[in-house]
Amino acid sequence: CSENSPDAILPEGNKVEITPFRTEQGYSDHRRPDQVTFGVSLEEDLSRRDFTINAMAYNGDKLVDLFNGQADLETGVIRTVGEPHERFGEDALRLMRAVRFATTLQFSIAPETKAAIIALASSLSAISVERIRDELIKIVDAPRTPSHGFKLMQETGLLDQVIPELSDGVGCEQNHHHIYDVFTHNTLSLDFANEFDYPLHVKFAALLHDVAKPATKEGTGRNSTFYNHDLVGGKMTRDIMKRLKFPKEFGKRVVTLVRHHMFFYDVDAVTDAAIRRLVKRVGKENIQDLLKVRIAERRGSGVPKARPYRLRHLEYMIEKVARDPISVKMLKLNGDIMIAEMNMKPGRRMGWILHALLEEALDDPSTNVLEHQKQRAVELDALPDSDLATLAKSGEEKAYEEEARALALIKKKFHV
Repeated sequence: CSENSPDAILPEGNKVEITPFRTEQGYSDHRRPDQVTFGVSLEEDLSRRDFTINAMAYNGDKLVDLFNGQADLETGVIRTVGEPHERFGEDALRLMRAVRFATTLQFSIAPETKAAIIALASSLSAISVERIRDELIKIVDAPRTPSHGFKLMQETGLLDQVIPELSDGVGCEQNHHHIYDVFTHNTLSLDFANEFDYPLHVKFAALLHDVAKPATKEGTGRNSTFYNHDLVGGKMTRDIMKRLKFPKEFGKRVVTLVRHHMFFYDVDAVTDAAIRRLVKRVGKENIQDLLKVRIAERRGSGVPKARPYRLRHLEYMIEKVARDPISVKMLKLNGDIMIAEMNMKPGRRMGWILHALLEEALDDPSTNVLEHQKQRAVELDALPDSDLATLAKSGEEKAYEEEARALALIKKKFHV
């Protein structure tokens, strides 16, 4: 192509990547070649590709298919070019790529290729966490059933290298509310989150929502229990997100959804105040996503109705209390008024007073009136520190205390 004819390189504005033939030698770190040589033949260039379906090229109008990639494409098989151990030894990330292609294309993996993945699974540790995470995201976000990918990862040992906590759910039977083991339930919940085209953080929450069930299981059979698995699961999910170096805000949202996915809701028992406290704990920005996780996990448990009456009623109740105060910032009284008009000093007591007023407003939003809150602030300011701090302690702080107790029990149980 000539520099004066850019359309030859970018036809109709489409981007085309151009690279010379090359061959590579030596992969001592299982990540990058020790030596790259340019100017070799097309045949040599294709021989260094990862999988047969990626090792085809057109030479003019003639298809060059030296490794039967077209046949594998037609039969739906992921197969390495040449000897599997050699291909995976060149770049261990190809272990994950094999599963990713099999997932996104809904292909199987050739027996000899799968055997090599099993044998070399531990070499994935040579790959940067970021590269592994990116492949994992593509599996979770696959256009069709991503559970296929997680089943392959579990069968090949890759899951133990990436999210071993999920592997613990294999064969972990549940009680009468479920027809699947924990691993199958988690991955099917992901499938339904994918089917409904939920956001990526919701898909990860659906996948991890019951990650702590194996660690919290008590008893056997239909009467087994998993007390506090949501609390422990939030901590485990936080560790997983951190270990895989997900962006902080993304990880925080996933943790929130896992931590609160077991919210209780009974049409006849739950009050408006309880709904306000739920929205406060979860955050307005997460409440709809929490409902999506509940829908996905219900479908993943084998329950036929994704949106039963209770969830529909909860959506109505959330809308009903949408304008009620759920944070200190939504109170009529604020620190500026307390300092300028009430001669109060800034400090922790002022914060306790505002949080105590919020607790009252969560129970009864009609108390969110400036004059009333001024009067209550004076009354609260007369209390000793211990009493005021107790009144100010929010439901979220109580939940974290409960989580700490739950984690302590788990550590004691497993001698951690």
